[in-house]
Amino acid sequence: MSSPRWIWQQPDWPQFHWQAETLAPLLRDCQQAQGRLSGMAGGVADDAQMQDELDTLLQNIITSSAIEGEQLNAASVRSSLARRLGVTTPNDGEATARSEGLAELMLDVTQHHQAPLDLPRLLHWHQWLFPQQQTLLPQRIRVGSLRGEEPMQVVSGRIDRPVIHFVAPPRDGLEQQVDAFLAWFARSRSDTALDPMLRAGVAHFWFVTLHPFDDGNGRLTRAITDLALAQGEHQAIRFYAMSASILADRAGYYRVLETSQKAGLNITHWLQWFLHTLLDSFQQALQRIDRVLANARFWQQHRHQALSADQVKVLNRLLDGGERGFAQGINASKYQAVTKVSKATATRHLADLLKKGCVERLPGGGRSTRYQIKSPGAMPFL
Repeated sequence: MSSPRWIWQQPDWPQFHWQAETLAPLLRDCQQAQGRLSGMAGGVADDAQMQDELDTLLQNIITSSAIEGEQLNAASVRSSLARRLGVTTPNDGEATARSEGLAELMLDVTQHHQAPLDLPRLLHWHQWLFPQQQTLLPQRIRVGSLRGEEPMQVVSGRIDRPVIHFVAPPRDGLEQQVDAFLAWFARSRSDTALDPMLRAGVAHFWFVTLHPFDDGNGRLTRAITDLALAQGEHQAIRFYAMSASILADRAGYYRVLETSQKAGLNITHWLQWFLHTLLDSFQQALQRIDRVLANARFWQQHRHQALSADQVKVLNRLLDGGERGFAQGINASKYQAVTKVSKATATRHLADLLKKGCVERLPGGGRSTRYQIKSPGAMPFL
């Protein structure tokens, strides 16, 4: 008898196991980073925290779809999220059925993380992924129901020479398989022997391997992962977007899934990749929040300075660093471009900022003199 080709054909499927001692150092790094992130986030002002949550949720939605090759209208999704969160944001995007559904899904995942995940809720998520206005696709998708009888395969390459990366479990018995997953997901929430991050990794791998829908399996898998992580943290506010880190290693993501889905039930390799990626998302969030806190310290230090609106605008651009084009500092010409003032005014404003200790000169001089933010250092909030 030939050996099983796919993991779900293993006789003990889905009795996953892993080498805990191999994962322990990486899991510890994740726990420490998560703790630091929670601590730092507590120092962010409420309005900045709400804006950061909006940006994080937006990033998660956009990048989760980008993993599947779909480019969303970020302005539309932001508009849908902002209205639900009560966050004031520039009205630069018109909400669509697509953006409304994605916002509903993400906020149901995070804000209702205490609610049980049952089949009706999962099917509702699938309906939000594919609102009726968006189902005019080349092949009809069964929206809000499990996939049909056709074989579910992940294929690439030419039509006449396809490469089969994965074949999902057959349709027969799929309801029972999904029920088994949902029962484990509910039961494992209270399993003190299972770390919440490992639980999220197992849930991710198990559900994406079931591939229970015609389409949207990857996005729902990542939604379930976010739900598991929120349950483990016991909080609805999101400070990191794991989908963004998955997108950054999209090829590695598909590669480790394919390798693991063709292997045995020891999923240590998958969980290593998962924890590495989760750690990266924590570290990205730590860097972002560190910038937010540094900016707050800067304005705390200079709160009594008499600054013009143009100077404040330029300082905020400098504080944003590389995200908005001033990673290499600013000179008089760039100041002019941002504020539309004369060259003489730009030079005078920069000299004033230098005198007040808001900026410092970078090496070089003459007409190419550039300035950067002068770091306030670790100042207490007053």
